[in-house]
Amino acid sequence: MCGFVGSFYHEETLVTAEKISQLRHQTEMISHRGPDASGYFMNEHVGFGFKRLSIVDLEGGHQPMTCSEGRLTIVFNGEIYNHLELRERLVREGYTFRTNSDTEVILTLYKKEKERSFQALRGMFAFVIWDESEKQVTAVRDRFGIKPFYYTETAEGLHFASEKKCLLPDGETTAPNDKEALQHYFTYQYVPEPMTLSKAVRRLEPGTFLVVKPNCSPELRPYWKPSLQPTADSFRKKTSAVREALEDSVKLHMRSDVPVGTFLSGGVDSAIITALAKQCHPNIETFSVGFQTKGFDETQLAAETAEKLEVRNHRKIVSPEEFLREMPNLVWHFDDPVADPAAVPLYFVAKEARRKVKVVLSGEGADELFGGYNIYREPIALRWFSFLPRTVIEKLGELARKLPETIKGRNYLIRGCTPLEQRYIGNAKIFTEEEKQAWLKTYDAGVHFTQLTRRLFEEMKDEHALTKMQYIDLHTWLRGDILQKADKMSMAHALELRVPFLDQKVFEAASGLAPSDKTRSGTTKYALREAMKGIVPEAALYRKKLGFPVPIRQWLRNEWQDWARQVIRESAIEAYVQKSEALKMLEKHWRGDGDHSRKLWTILTFAVWHQVFVESNAEERSSEQEMFLYGS
Repeated sequence: MCGFVGSFYHEETLVTAEKISQLRHQTEMISHRGPDASGYFMNEHVGFGFKRLSIVDLEGGHQPMTCSEGRLTIVFNGEIYNHLELRERLVREGYTFRTNSDTEVILTLYKKEKERSFQALRGMFAFVIWDESEKQVTAVRDRFGIKPFYYTETAEGLHFASEKKCLLPDGETTAPNDKEALQHYFTYQYVPEPMTLSKAVRRLEPGTFLVVKPNCSPELRPYWKPSLQPTADSFRKKTSAVREALEDSVKLHMRSDVPVGTFLSGGVDSAIITALAKQCHPNIETFSVGFQTKGFDETQLAAETAEKLEVRNHRKIVSPEEFLREMPNLVWHFDDPVADPAAVPLYFVAKEARRKVKVVLSGEGADELFGGYNIYREPIALRWFSFLPRTVIEKLGELARKLPETIKGRNYLIRGCTPLEQRYIGNAKIFTEEEKQAWLKTYDAGVHFTQLTRRLFEEMKDEHALTKMQYIDLHTWLRGDILQKADKMSMAHALELRVPFLDQKVFEAASGLAPSDKTRSGTTKYALREAMKGIVPEAALYRKKLGFPVPIRQWLRNEWQDWARQVIRESAIEAYVQKSEALKMLEKHWRGDGDHSRKLWTILTFAVWHQVFVESNAEERSSEQEMFLYGS
C-alpha cells in the first residue's frame, strides 16, 4: 500500500534538476500514505516518486520496480490478493521471479499478456507502467475505483498522482474553476467522477486504463464494466455461491504480515466481515466509533456483536469539539469537498485503529452489490402508481407540488408521479435545481443533474427499477462518495483499508441475484442475510440498516451555532454562494423551522475546503499538522 506521483514528458521537454526537485517535493506531500519507505525513478521520459506503507514483508519488493531486462518499470498502489495464485501459474509457464512481491507479478503478467492481464487481477489497485521499448506509459485503475488515480495534461506532458493536491500549482491559489463540477457537488454532496473542481485535473475512471505516447494525448480504454444479470439458478444455489465467494474473498483479504483488524458498527455488513475474518484469525481486533449525543451511538450494538463473536472491541467516542478541531485536516485529505457526514466517524475510527493495526477490513460495497439501501424498496412502495393513466399521474404530480411542504405525504406523491430517471441520482440529493438557481451565483441552467445519469439509465432501460438504481449507484455514489471516504479517511492515518465485498468473485455471485432476492420479506439484502445464517449472530444479521448516524442536525442547533455562523461569514465564498441565503437557512435550522442540516453541511464543507485550499498559502495547504482554522 502506498501513494505515488509521476510525470511522462514529451520529447522536447528537458528533465532538469528543478523537475527532479519538484517530483521529490510532490512525493513528500503524500508521506501519510506511505511513511515506511520512499523510492524514485527518473530518465529523460518519465519520473516516478513512491511512498510505501509496509504491510507484507516483501523481499526485494521496493518501488519503483524495474523488470530484470530493464524494459518495464512500475509504480503501484494497492494489493493484488490473488498474486500467489498468479505467480504459481506464471512459474509453471516458465517465468522466474527475483522477489515475492505482488508488484513483480503485475509486471510479469503484463509482459506476457499486456492489457489482457488486467482482467486476471483480484484486488484494489492503481498503477503506472513505463515501457522503455515502446516509449509508452500505461496507467490502470481497479474495477470499482477503490484506489484513486488523478492526472493532468500540460504542454510538457502527462502528470499523475494518488492525490489531487500533488498536481495543483505550487504557490498559487486553487479556486474551483470547473463550474459544472461545483454545481454537481451541491446536488450530490461530492464531485462526481471523472471531474474535480479543477478543470485541468481529472480522475481515471474505474475499470479503465490510459495509454499515452510522446507528443500524443492520452487514450482511455475500458477493460471492465459492471453487469447485473440475474441467473436462473435456485435461490439456495445463489446464496451458496454468495457465501463461498465471500469466504474466499475475506480469506484472501486477510493475507498480511502485520496485525489485521475490522471496523465493526451496529450493522450487518461489518458483522459479516468480522465473523468471516475471525474464521481466519480468531484473535482479530475490532474498532467502533460513536457520539455522546443520545441516539447516535452504535458502540453498544457493536459491543454486543463483538461479544457474540468473542472478539475484542475498541470503542472511540467523538465529541463535537474534537471533530471541529480535526475538520480542516479531514477536508485537506479529501482534496475536493465531500459533505457526507459519515466521513466523520470513519476518520476517527481509522485514527483509533491505527494505534493497534496497519490493516483493517470494512464492509463498503455490500449495499450496492446486494441491494442494501432502504431506498431500494421504493419501487415496491410506489408500484400502485404504475396502474394509473399517465394523465392522472401528471395532474396528481402538479397538485402535490402545490401543497405546503409540511403536508404529510407530499413528497411520497411527488416521487410516485416522477419517473425514476428524473428523480434518482444515487443515495444523496442535496439541493434541487430550483434551490441552486436561487442562491448559487455560478448556476448554469444548461447543466442539469440528470446529465450524469441519463446514459446509465439508457443502458439499463429494460431492467427492473431496483437494478437501475444499483447500476446508478455503482457508477456514481460508490466511487464518488463511499470509496473516496474509505481511501482518504484511512490513508490520512497511514491505515490500509480493505473491502472484501468489492471483489471480482463476490460481484459475480451478487450480480446473479434477482431483484426479489434483494428486497423481500420487508427487508433489504435478503439473499446476503440468508447466505450468512449460522455465521453472523442473529441479532446483527436481521438488524435494520443504520449507516453511520452522525448528530449533525443537533450539533448545528446547539454546540456548533457560533462556528457555523463564523465559517459562512468569514470564508471568501461570496463569488459562488449567496451567503445571506445560507445564513437565513442556518437561522431557520436553529428555530426548528425544518431540518436543513444536510444542506448546511454541504455549504459548510465547501466553505472550509475553500479556506484550506484557496485562502491559505501553499505551505499551509501542504501541512497536515494542527491545521485548525480558528485557533482551537
